[in-house]
This record gives sequence, structure tokens and C-alpha cells, in this order.
Amino acid sequence: MTTLPARVTLVDVGPRDGLQNEKETVSTADKAKLVSLLQDAGLKEIEVTSFVSPKWVPQMADNTAVMAAIERRPGVRHSVLVPNMKGLEGALPTRPDEIVVFAAASEAFSQKNINCSIAESIERFAPVVASAHEAGIKVRGALSCAVGCPYQGEVTPDEVERVVRLMRDIGVDHLGVADTIGVGTPRKVQAAMERALKHYPLVEVSGHFHDTYGQALTNIYACLELGIHTFDASVAGLGGCPYAKGATGNVATEDVVFLLSGLGIDTGIDLDKLVDAGAFISGVLGRPPVSRVGKAILAKRKG
Repeated sequence: MTTLPARVTLVDVGPRDGLQNEKETVSTADKAKLVSLLQDAGLKEIEVTSFVSPKWVPQMADNTAVMAAIERRPGVRHSVLVPNMKGLEGALPTRPDEIVVFAAASEAFSQKNINCSIAESIERFAPVVASAHEAGIKVRGALSCAVGCPYQGEVTPDEVERVVRLMRDIGVDHLGVADTIGVGTPRKVQAAMERALKHYPLVEVSGHFHDTYGQALTNIYACLELGIHTFDASVAGLGGCPYAKGATGNVATEDVVFLLSGLGIDTGIDLDKLVDAGAFISGVLGRPPVSRVGKAILAKRKG
């Protein structure tokens, strides 16, 4: 038997990556309440909002107000996504603990998503990373389409490693490897992760999985076998990818916590309180949670 990590850190990306991709715009007060409920549940890493153009992502237009409204609890890291220097300049006054920059492993996705090549996107982020570091802020890099792309299809480990190197070269502190459209299977995911681990220490590599083909939990287990112990997840399974047709939401945080608990792995998260958070935001959106664990626990409560 492979020795799995004893503890796993979960980054809840629901308030940003989840709500950003919902058709319904959620109020600032409800976004702040969601962050509060996630903190109540024991989440120590929360991706709160993004400083992108409201023209492109109207759901995040209240980014400054949300950052002002959230309760900053000791020991909790609140991160924000920034696409460029303008985004960073907007984010800095709100005192994020970490910023997130992003690049794709697929040239086709880079062009469709941010209208530039991979090399150009990295060049754009170099001053962002440098300025964040000057401000004492950690930088996490998200590497999208690491195992498959909606436009070019297969993405090879060599393509992944090329962008991992570029991210490292501009000083990105942490690398998140993302299966943006949820087509990954365990061996492909491990191959991509192994390329990231050639250039980053284990503690600075994480996984981000969508459940389009029902493989997200399986892929997380495959990463655990490599010793990876940080994963993104989204409460209630919120979100999708606006640039990847048919891609369903991020893996639900509730489902990941249930899996890890069953493996005897500590997360520091209270599953019942997490289900409450998922029920709250699902109620705001007017639909049941996508999380299977969330649905099962809510049904059990009703008796």
C-alpha cells in the first residue's frame, strides 16, 4: 500500500471560481456570508474574488466591496485572482494574503481564453509576480488544461512542463495543476503532476479537478499516491468554465472531505458545517447542491 499524506489542505475556490461562472449574480452580503460559513467549517484557504474587468466577468464587479465585507480570521489565507497589473493595482489596497495568476498548458486555450500566446501571458505576469513579492504577497500559479483542452484535445506532459518552467522562471511560488475540463484519468494526471514536481517542491504543488466525466475524486486519490496534499475544491460543486463548453463544476468540497475522512486523512474541516455552507449558497442560487455528499447529508437530516 502507498503511504498517503496524513493531512490535506483544501482551498475552497467556490466564492471566486464557483460564483464567477454562475449565471446568477450573488449579492456582496451573500458572498461575504459564504466566506464566513466556510471559515466556520474550518477552511483555512479561501479564494474570495477576482480583480478582472467587470465587462468580462460582471459577477466579480463587487470585488473591493467583498474584500471589505469579509471577516479576516487569524490563520485563514484569503486569495484573489488577478489577470494583469491593473488587476493587481486594484487588489493591493484590499490586502489579499495571496494572489493567483494563470496560464494554460494549451496554446489554443490561451488564445481563446485570454487572447494571447502562452509566452505572452507569462510575460504579462512577470511584473505582476515581482510587484506582489515587493508587497510581501505570495503568488500561486494556476496551470489550466494540464491534461486536455476543448480546442486542441490531448495535452502532453512536455507541454505541461514547458509552462511549469516558465512559471518558475518568473518567480511563481506555488503551482496548481488544473484539469479544467475534467477529462483527466489517474495515469494522465500523475504524468502531469510528476512534471510539476520536477521544478517545485511537494509542498508547493496542488491539484484542481473538474468532475465532467466523474473522475475528479479518482484523480485526487492518484495525486495523494504521489504525496500531493493540497487541492482546490468548490463548496456545493459551484462553477464551471465559461471557455470550455460542457465542462461541469469543480469537484465539491463536501465530496473531497468525505473521501479524505474515509481514508483517515485530517483536513481540519467540519463536514456538517461545510454542508450548511453549501446549502446556504445553493439556496441563494435557487437549486440543490451539486455535491452528492451534501445532498445525502441534507436528505438524512430530513429523515
